Amino acid sequence: MESLIQDTIESRVQSVLAKIRSAAERAGRPTGTVRLVAATKTVGIEQIAEGVRAGLSILGENRVQEALTKIPVFNRGPVQWHFIGQLQRRKVRSVVGMFDLIHSVDSPELAQEIDRRAGDAGQQQDVLLEVNIGNEPTKAGFLPDDVPQIVSGLASLSHICIKGLMAIPPPTADPDSARPYFRKLSELAKMIDAQHLPSVKMEELSMGMSNDYEVAIEEGATLVRVGTAIFGARHV
Repeated sequence: MESLIQDTIESRVQSVLAKIRSAAERAGRPTGTVRLVAATKTVGIEQIAEGVRAGLSILGENRVQEALTKIPVFNRGPVQWHFIGQLQRRKVRSVVGMFDLIHSVDSPELAQEIDRRAGDAGQQQDVLLEVNIGNEPTKAGFLPDDVPQIVSGLASLSHICIKGLMAIPPPTADPDSARPYFRKLSELAKMIDAQHLPSVKMEELSMGMSNDYEVAIEEGATLVRVGTAIFGARHV
């Protein structure tokens, strides 16, 4: 009974944050270099509020319409919102300026549309480029070998700032099996950083989710997207 009582959103948030600190220490990295993005898809307002009270400061949403009902509820607190789902070009107008960071720019056309909409709004939008790090035919994202050239082509866009890369490795039951993919993304970011392109800063690596975020941190993740380990399994 005691273990059931202790299994709350607050306790899960504290557990995840403790594991983030431990993984960062193992990698010889300052704790502040890794931030937790709580994936809130299908999660209710009360549960999110409990998580924020427990220490969540970045909330990640996959669906535009769902996000637009939640963001106003938390707009007075010290909470950032990140868009972490697949973004359709026709919904860019609703996303630009509403989110501090878009993790999932997966085509030049999407980047150009974000740039256009941000320009219309007189804003600059921070984005990450999504990399299909496992070359999976069913996944969106740029192929790793294409990313340096793609970034060079997008660097001239004046209303987006490319802050880094995002990837989801092929699914595996063993978290350590994802390590080579995380390492590959980290090396790719370093290669791009060496190009010294305008409006391109490889400051962020968004990689690692509930089952493998500790391994991702050991390989350089700065943003880990965790949902199930905080809010429990969701049936979508």
